[in-house]
Amino acid sequence: MEEIPASSSSVAPTSAPVEAPARAAVLEPTPAALTVSAPIPITVAAAVAAPVEAPAEVAPAPPSKAPRAKPALQPNNVRKLRQAAMMSKAELARRAGVSPLTINRVEAGWPCRMDTKRKILEALGLNPAAREEVFGPDSEAG
Repeated sequence: MEEIPASSSSVAPTSAPVEAPARAAVLEPTPAALTVSAPIPITVAAAVAAPVEAPAEVAPAPPSKAPRAKPALQPNNVRKLRQAAMMSKAELARRAGVSPLTINRVEAGWPCRMDTKRKILEALGLNPAAREEVFGPDSEAG
C-alpha cells in the first residue's frame, strides 16, 4: 500500500493509505488444454481415390440490353414565359400541380405528357391554343 505524499495544494493531507486497484486474474492455458484428445484419421488413398468432377459447361451470358436511347430535346418557351410572368419554378409547379423537377425537365426541353403541357399552359394563364407557341410544332406527339 502506498501513501500519497502531501502536496502544497489546498486539500488537507490525509494519512489514509490508498490501495491499488485489483487486477483481473489472467487465465493461462494448461498443457492439458492444448493437447488433442484423439487424432483425426486421414488416409492418403481416400483422398487420392476421390473422383474429380469436370466443371459444368458455363452457359453463355444473355445478350445485354441495348442502351436506352435518350429522347430528343425539344426547345420550348416555358422558361421565357415563366420569367415574363415573374414566377419561380416552384410557384409554377404549385399552380400547375406538378413537381418542380417536372418544370425543370420541361424547361430543359425533355418531352412530357400532353396533360402536363395543358397544366403548365393553364398555370401560365394561357389557353390550349397557345400550345404550339409555347411547346413548338411537334407537341402533338407528346
